[in-house]
Amino acid sequence: MKESGRKQGVASPCAACKLLRRRCAQDCVFAPYFPADEPHKFSSVHKVFGASNVNKMLQELPEYQRGDAVSSMVYEANARVRDPVYGCVGAISSLQQQIDHLQTQLAIAQAEVVHMRMRQFSSMSRGGTTGNSPDDVSPSSRHTQTQPTMSLFTMDMVVDQANMGESLWSC
Repeated sequence: MKESGRKQGVASPCAACKLLRRRCAQDCVFAPYFPADEPHKFSSVHKVFGASNVNKMLQELPEYQRGDAVSSMVYEANARVRDPVYGCVGAISSLQQQIDHLQTQLAIAQAEVVHMRMRQFSSMSRGGTTGNSPDDVSPSSRHTQTQPTMSLFTMDMVVDQANMGESLWSC
């Protein structure tokens, strides 16, 4: 039977003690968080933070917070191994750029929906069909033809126009 990486009767060293080549004591601070079957976790944490610093951090925390602290250290260490300069900040920055890009796409799609509704409304009020006038070009195609990028100010205006158009149709 295994109990947190140790066999009963015979002490199996945790991943930290194995890597540091030392005897794993019964009260080892690393044992509950770095089991012997997951040596990669401690290896990356040790490369980035050092065993002494990890030991100090864990001993300064109450036991109920240590698991979360180890998870955070493992995540940060893995990010630092992948990107030594930016680490987690690089991942966060990349995700923020994706969010910004998706918000831009959403605003353009909302503006296109408003434009299509306005065309439909104007064609129904005239009783005819729409022609090939420049007003009939969708906002997204107009955007790709004339402007390669939109400023945040322009995007706010597009979103405001989209919201105004939707409020017109909710009447």
